[in-house]
Amino acid sequence: MSAEHGSAGALEIIPVTGLGEFRPGDDVAAAVAGAAPWLRDDDVLVITSKVLSKAEGRIVPAPTDPEQRDALRRKLIDDEAVRVLARKGKTLITENAVGLIQAAAGVDGSNVDAAELALLPVDPDASAAALRDGLAHRLGVRVGVVVTDTMGRAWRNGQTDVAIGAAGLTVLHGYAGAHDVHGNELVVTEIAVADELAAAADLVKGKLTGIPAAVVRGLTVHDDGSSGRTLVRSGQDDLFWLGTAEAIELGRHQAQLLRRSVRTFDPAEVPPALVEAAVAEARWEADLTGDGRSPEDAARRADRGRLLYDAPELVIPFMVPDGAHSYPDAHRSAAEHTMFTVAAGAAVQALLVALAVREIGSCWVGSTIFAPDIARHELSVPDDWEPLGAIAIGYPAEPQPAREPASTDGLLIRR
Repeated sequence: MSAEHGSAGALEIIPVTGLGEFRPGDDVAAAVAGAAPWLRDDDVLVITSKVLSKAEGRIVPAPTDPEQRDALRRKLIDDEAVRVLARKGKTLITENAVGLIQAAAGVDGSNVDAAELALLPVDPDASAAALRDGLAHRLGVRVGVVVTDTMGRAWRNGQTDVAIGAAGLTVLHGYAGAHDVHGNELVVTEIAVADELAAAADLVKGKLTGIPAAVVRGLTVHDDGSSGRTLVRSGQDDLFWLGTAEAIELGRHQAQLLRRSVRTFDPAEVPPALVEAAVAEARWEADLTGDGRSPEDAARRADRGRLLYDAPELVIPFMVPDGAHSYPDAHRSAAEHTMFTVAAGAAVQALLVALAVREIGSCWVGSTIFAPDIARHELSVPDDWEPLGAIAIGYPAEPQPAREPASTDGLLIRR
């Protein structure tokens, strides 16, 4: 295998003309061999997937009425997609059975009869391999084959042709461990050679020329057994694998599971704005005691236990009188008192979750450990403000993965 993916010389991109229209059952290899008998070793044939879709019978009769045609198109998208990543208006970004993520699962109405819709080949890599073998049989040449489709790109306007199937070439060229002319080691650089070939050939094929195939000449092709699937990044490695709805749903499920009591904190300061935003989301009254780094703050925390002393930030939640919802007293019933106390505890838990989803650790130290009188005295709050304890806040010293849901055995009784 070459140490460089580029040719360091001139390349030719040659249109394959005279191919005509393809219909189900047509022999694509025979047609290409007849139109391009000049193919030679190390050429790369780049062919649009629409040719293979037609020849392989992946053409669906469709009504010409726009609304009925669109309804069928949406049904075909549902059939072809294994999941929907995003929706915006009528646009759907989907994943299909071979892992391709693109608009509309590749269902297309261009360059087909007005009464048809086209689906992608079932296995573009197998289609590429069969075409390569067919050309070797008919012309005695060893070529690479790239099957293309047109796709949009994340964060970029416009579309480009990319490889969805390949055979007989190295689709990815890795430079890890190589050094540039300045001596810098290339650590993660990996070139999608098949995609570059697809895009280059499209400059010759176009969309309205009636030329569905082109040959790129001038590269030395190395067959390492890779294919179009090699270009598909798996969900485990993809930072953007989850679709919009999936990410929101997962976040909702994990929010509570991210909340864990942290007892060892990193000394790094937590930006006050993050704490204030978490408090605002939790919708409750609180007193923020400052950054905890002054001698006065350190002395004040000495009586609150080592945990509170070590935490970079501290929040003290209070139950505060507020008109009709005043602090529970002897005039309230036991049920009212319990409901108010539970609601206050829920507000604290809401803050702990709001901190956790920001990757900020916390630990609620109850009022039996944290002395309420100290809080009232040091913060100069009214006597009828009742501290609920103290919340130690800081970045965890060790990573805190989401915990597993607890077993509900014995917790739920159905009657």
